Amino acid sequence: MTDPVYIYDEALLKYRFNSTHPFNQMRLKMTTDLLMASGHLKQSDIVKPREATDEELELVHKRDYIEAVKLAGKGELPENKLENYGLDTEDTPSFKDMHDKSRMLVGATLTAVEAVMEGRCDKALNLSGGLHHGFSGRAGGFCIYNDTAVAIEYLRTKYNKRVLYIDTDAHHGDGVQWIFYHTNEVMTYSIHETGRYLFPGTGSLTERGTEEGFGYAVNLPIDAFTEDDSFLSIFKETLEAAIIKFKPDVIFSQNGVDAHFRDPMTHLSLTSRTFEEIPRFVNEMADKYTDGKWIAVGGGGYNIWQVVPRMWAQVWLAMNSQKAPRGRLPESYMAQYQKKCPVDFPINWEDALDDYMDIPRRDEINEKNRSMMSRAMLHLEQQ
Repeated sequence: MTDPVYIYDEALLKYRFNSTHPFNQMRLKMTTDLLMASGHLKQSDIVKPREATDEELELVHKRDYIEAVKLAGKGELPENKLENYGLDTEDTPSFKDMHDKSRMLVGATLTAVEAVMEGRCDKALNLSGGLHHGFSGRAGGFCIYNDTAVAIEYLRTKYNKRVLYIDTDAHHGDGVQWIFYHTNEVMTYSIHETGRYLFPGTGSLTERGTEEGFGYAVNLPIDAFTEDDSFLSIFKETLEAAIIKFKPDVIFSQNGVDAHFRDPMTHLSLTSRTFEEIPRFVNEMADKYTDGKWIAVGGGGYNIWQVVPRMWAQVWLAMNSQKAPRGRLPESYMAQYQKKCPVDFPINWEDALDDYMDIPRRDEINEKNRSMMSRAMLHLEQQ
C-alpha cells in the first residue's frame, strides 16, 4: 500500500464569506499546523491542488449557474437573479472573486481523486472540501459549488467507478443526495441530526431515491442529544450493511465534525471518542471492501478553536492507520494559537468533559434511534 496524500495550499483559505461568517477556513490551517507540529504530517505528504475547469464544474452544475457565480463575484449580477441562484443570502453571501476561490476547493477534491485513481496512493484527504449543500443550479448552506458531487461524478464518468458516499456531518447531505437521487451507480449514505429542528430539514428515512436510484439513498436521522454509544452502534452496523449491499469500488467520505457537543450550530452530544472512531472504521471498511480506496473531505465544524483541528486531525491519522493520540497537544501548536483563542483552549488530544451536560431522556433517545435503525436496515434488506 502507498502512503496517503494530504491536499493543501494556503490558497484554499481564501474561500471566505466575511469576517463574521461561521464558515471559517482558518480551521483548515489550524488542523494542518497541529498535524505538522505533532510530526504526523510531513511536507512530503502534501500535494498542492489544481483549479477545477468550467467543464468539470458542469459535470453537476448548470452552466447558467456557473456564469451567475462569476458575475456575482464581480458584483455584476442583478439582485433578483442573486436570489434565484441562492447567492448573497445570509448563509451564502457573495464575495469577491467567488468563482475562482470556489473552484479551487473543487479542484482540490479532484486532485485527491486523481491521486488515488492514478495509483499514486490508496487514500487521499482534502479537508477544504465537503461542501455538500450545493445544488446543480443553486447555492445553499455555505456552499457555492458542490466539490463532493463533482468529484463523485468525475469518478463515475471518467473512471467508471461505483461510489459509496458517506456523510457524517450533523446536517443532512442534501445537495449530494438530490444530484444522485436517480442513479444506482452511486449510493449516498447520510447519518445526521433529524431535520425536525436543523437545516436543511431533509434526510428522512423515506427519502430512498427514485427510478433506477430507488434504494440507493440511505438516511439515518438520529435524535437531538444523541451520544457516542448510540451514534457509533448505528453507524457501524448500518454502514457495513450498506457497503455489502452496494459493493462499491471507491469510498468517498465527508467528515463534518459539527455533531460535537461543543459545536454552536447543532444539537448532538458526541465527544472526541466518536470522531476518533468514525474515520478508523471507514478506513477498516475501505481496506476490507474497496482495496483501500478511500477519498475524504472535510465539511461542517463551527467551533474552530476547541473542536475542529483535533477532530479533523483524526481523519489523517486514521488514513495512516495510527491510533488516536492521548495527552498534551504539541507545545508549539498551543503557543501559536492559545493566546489568540477567545474561549478555553484545549490542551489534550482527547476531550476534557468537565463541561459535558448530562443528557435528559437518554433511554428514550437511544430507543428512538434503535427503532429508526431497524427500519433503515429493513429498507436495505428489501433493496
